[in-house]
Amino acid sequence: MSEAATETAPAPDSALMTLVQWLSPAFPVGGYAYSHGLEWAISAGLIRDAAALQGWLADVIGFGSGRSDAVLLALALAPGADHAALAAYAGALAPAKERLTETAEQGRAFTLATNALLGAEHPPAPLPVAVGRAAAGLGLPVERVLALYLHSFASSLVQGAVRFVPLGQTEGQQVLASLHPVISQVASWAATAGLDDLGSAGFGSDMAAMAHEGMEVRIFRS
Repeated sequence: MSEAATETAPAPDSALMTLVQWLSPAFPVGGYAYSHGLEWAISAGLIRDAAALQGWLADVIGFGSGRSDAVLLALALAPGADHAALAAYAGALAPAKERLTETAEQGRAFTLATNALLGAEHPPAPLPVAVGRAAAGLGLPVERVLALYLHSFASSLVQGAVRFVPLGQTEGQQVLASLHPVISQVASWAATAGLDDLGSAGFGSDMAAMAHEGMEVRIFRS
């Protein structure tokens, strides 16, 4: 087999299944407890139907925290990555206290679980950095890891909206399917992005995260 063929050969199914397991709702990171500001947006009447949800999530992924997380994840996957420095960047990028808690606590839980599975002793890190650090050893294409991470993120938010907008399960799945193009686009772009590409223009989502902190009655932690 030629060197080129070896480099482009698909990763073993076991590596892909491992990543899917880590990013599944069954993996104990507590993602169900966080709405990423979506709870406030729904209560404020900004999201009342599937179309509004689709537009909101497309902006979060394309211009907001989804985009930033994808860059951080790609950088964390790189050989020789400085994960401590990336963790600091991830914390600094959080626009609200609840957002910092969201990425820090999920990253901590992810690290504890993967450490136990892999026999590692990695320190806690924000979620995209923790995932990148663990997934670096799987040998999967960067773009594929990013796409599955963003899909997991979007799926978690869609499920929250299905319950609280409320939407039907079919509508929720239609929204998720409609997000596939923007997920693929961001994953492709972020796979070769650098630190200078970090940033967010998802101001509505960021402001919703800030407003969520002041809600008197709420179900989600963010």
